[in-house]
Amino acid sequence: MKNVSNRLNRLSESATLAMARMSRELQAKGIDVIALSLGEPDFNTPEFIKEAGKKAIDDNFSHYTPVPGLTELRSSISAKFKRDNNLEYKPEQIVTSTGAKQSLANVCLSLLNPGDEVLLPCPYWVSYSEIIKLAEGTPIEIPSSIDSDFKVTADDLERAITSKTKMLMFSSPCNPSGTVYSQEELEDIAKMLEKYPEIFVVSDEIYEHINFTEKHFSIGSISSMYDRTITVNGVSKGFAMTGWRVGFIGAPLWIAKACNKIQGQVTSATCAIAQKATERAMLAEPKSATKEMKETFLKRRNMLVNELKNIKGIKCNIPNGAFYVFPEISYFFGKSYAETLIKNANDLCMYLLNNAHVACVAGDAFGNPECIRISYAASELKLIEAMKRIKKYLELLK
Repeated sequence: MKNVSNRLNRLSESATLAMARMSRELQAKGIDVIALSLGEPDFNTPEFIKEAGKKAIDDNFSHYTPVPGLTELRSSISAKFKRDNNLEYKPEQIVTSTGAKQSLANVCLSLLNPGDEVLLPCPYWVSYSEIIKLAEGTPIEIPSSIDSDFKVTADDLERAITSKTKMLMFSSPCNPSGTVYSQEELEDIAKMLEKYPEIFVVSDEIYEHINFTEKHFSIGSISSMYDRTITVNGVSKGFAMTGWRVGFIGAPLWIAKACNKIQGQVTSATCAIAQKATERAMLAEPKSATKEMKETFLKRRNMLVNELKNIKGIKCNIPNGAFYVFPEISYFFGKSYAETLIKNANDLCMYLLNNAHVACVAGDAFGNPECIRISYAASELKLIEAMKRIKKYLELLK
């Protein structure tokens, strides 16, 4: 683009937002597109949280707050970390931001210097690599496959470590694969990292409450990891609060202060009203507050996985969290229908969008180009119809 910065030219457009934009363009033409590309719960924010937001308006929470958030909010997040994650973060170790995406950007801008390497187990959320680039770091992809349930091991990570490695960034439950790392697996990684005390860990736990395993485990709760782990979370997914825009970190005090400094020059504090609503969410017992949504997502997952397994050429693991499936679709590469030749996952997604009118996201942006991401944050009726369309048009590829 003419006259824009080199920094901007290094960045790619978010693949999920790009597909959402193309879906809206077709919908504007009157085409019935089933959008399964965005990671947004199709639930409304729970009433008790909305009431807290309304009360905040009535109580005139309409002024600037401290950059890292209201003290009472950070105290409630501190209590949540202790209750749910066995993490001891004092309120001053917590920074709330305008979404967990800003939290991640704050961390990278605070810690990375030009050329610093960040280990990214594949698949990873699309914005990780771009945020790292924005901070002038270098993303280092650690491959995985559907055969390993999209997990990497401590040995896989160690082979990629160099003198430039500064950080490991991952999510569990994972967007896009739904993979959940067990306590034992994270302890193995932590034991390996004990040999490399200069490497920081960014643990993105935004899908913590959409976890179909017995429990969620935070790597920061391992004693050797506490002083080098930044735990990232928020309310957008588990509490269906995407539009409220609140994320947060718990971190060593010096890192929290660094993120506070960065944020103070970019946005300052997030919305005061959203902060009060989040405070109420943090005080809730998560199992009861998120029970219905989690059960609904589990039912949808089971249905979607069963449907995908009945389509020739698709390989699908069983995701244990979040609300995505990440099927391997390389069987269709080289096949065609009419004038359309499928060379890669992006071609397949565009084929499905333009013919089946179902929006998915190509796996390239997540580090696994042989896969596509399908969100099941949509009604069961829409998912059933989407699977019918996908099956029909994939079977036409020869």
